[in-house]
Amino acid sequence: MNNGDTTEPSGRVLIRLDPSPVRRVMGASVFVVLGGLLVWLSLSTSPALGWQVILVAGGALAIFFGVRLWQVSAVALELTEVELREVDGRRLALVSEITAVERGAFAFKPSNGFLVRLREPAARVYVPGIWWRIGRKVGVGGITNVGQAKAMSEILTALIRERGE
Repeated sequence: MNNGDTTEPSGRVLIRLDPSPVRRVMGASVFVVLGGLLVWLSLSTSPALGWQVILVAGGALAIFFGVRLWQVSAVALELTEVELREVDGRRLALVSEITAVERGAFAFKPSNGFLVRLREPAARVYVPGIWWRIGRKVGVGGITNVGQAKAMSEILTALIRERGE
């Protein structure tokens, strides 16, 4: 398996999963507003120096995460007959390596997304709000379009069934 390297596009695109613009704005702005509030609180109330440092550091970290979420969440995902990948070609998983797709209410998955189980562990990757991969699990979803995520998981499930598993 390619472990997430950029590859040449392969296969016909079956479905595309785009980030939801409203969820993207809300997700990034919540972090930025939280960071701003923490910094404002540390400067306006003059807590003890230790608390002031913690509040400023936490605020800066929250603002950093908000900006980072905005930057990386612009990517869309594509499902082909061969692989699940980002639009720029970075591979999440080969379809032949996928053993199961979980999208139930009790599955450990991103919000409004789905979880993919792989045969072999792959390198860890985290793209906030879009997808993550830890070991044999790939989580897709978060700020993505709900209808597209459901359709993608159903198509992926059908591809696995066609394989005879």
